[in-house]
Amino acid sequence: MTENDGSGSLMEEREPIPLSALQHAVYCLRQAALIHLERLWEENRFTAEGHVLHVAADKPGGRRVRGVRRVTALAIGSPRLGIAGVADLVEYRAEGDHEIAFPVEYKRGKPKPHRADEVQLCAQALCLEDMTGHPVPAGALFYAETKRRLEVAFDNELRNLTLSTIEALRDVFASRLTPLPTQQRSRCRACSLAGLCKPEIAGRAVRDWRRRTVDRMLGRESR
Repeated sequence: MTENDGSGSLMEEREPIPLSALQHAVYCLRQAALIHLERLWEENRFTAEGHVLHVAADKPGGRRVRGVRRVTALAIGSPRLGIAGVADLVEYRAEGDHEIAFPVEYKRGKPKPHRADEVQLCAQALCLEDMTGHPVPAGALFYAETKRRLEVAFDNELRNLTLSTIEALRDVFASRLTPLPTQQRSRCRACSLAGLCKPEIAGRAVRDWRRRTVDRMLGRESR
């Protein structure tokens, strides 16, 4: 469970949760546990394309473009929330006597029907707010297929979803138990871990599975 410092702030436990794990958790909490708890991974076309896309963004650096300070591969984190990771790109835009951070995350493909990418980006914003002491109201997702930025506003709904995802994932890590597969089985078809996850049999009683297997081997109909 999460510790509290008495002011409502979440306290860091053990190692920080990787920001990338939050994206996995929104898509499928079991997928996040398989990758970050059981240390399982398997490449497919989608993961390979994502790796190629991040090659350039993963090189740390900084420059100023049209008055905007741009920093790539920036290490960020929030001890308060117990999360940490690397932001692909953070643009710092002058506002009065300080700068406002604007995180940009690079993604393969195109915008998705779920909010996994937005949660990962919002978590970056929460880290940057803690690091800079200034609000981060928006960021952007850059999709390789459309070659366009999709601006994301960090409203209360998205912030609450991000915080609840952090809590859910922290509970999984604390319990050391891998959850059952998502009920949205259409997501399994695009998952590189489908062969390791085996969503069609995960959660079934071992005794029933063994009985059905023996019945098939003996040519009997399972009753």
